[in-house]
Amino acid sequence: MIDEITLANMADMLSIASDQTRLKILLCLLGENFAEETSPKEPIERNVNEIVAAVGASQSLVSHQLKILKDADLVQARRDGRQVFYSLSDIHVQKLIEVVLEHVLEK
Repeated sequence: MIDEITLANMADMLSIASDQTRLKILLCLLGENFAEETSPKEPIERNVNEIVAAVGASQSLVSHQLKILKDADLVQARRDGRQVFYSLSDIHVQKLIEVVLEHVLEK
């Protein structure tokens, strides 16, 4: 049986991932093209400007949502000079997004 702390952590993780802007960011980092309904590509690394362009939200909103995703260990950041590049934190995040997308597209 799963303990209450683990259950609460799972609920928190799913709650964080359930926001539409955050989902767009996660899909963007998965290599999803919002113009086409295709299955995700390989995970990629993008800077904030690339994410802003792909998601269609303001830079301040994207930055705020990236902080939430980073604090939840769903994305990771890598600094290269003045730029920060974001990517999915690991294969588990990739699988989670892929499974949810596959399930939704299955209809």
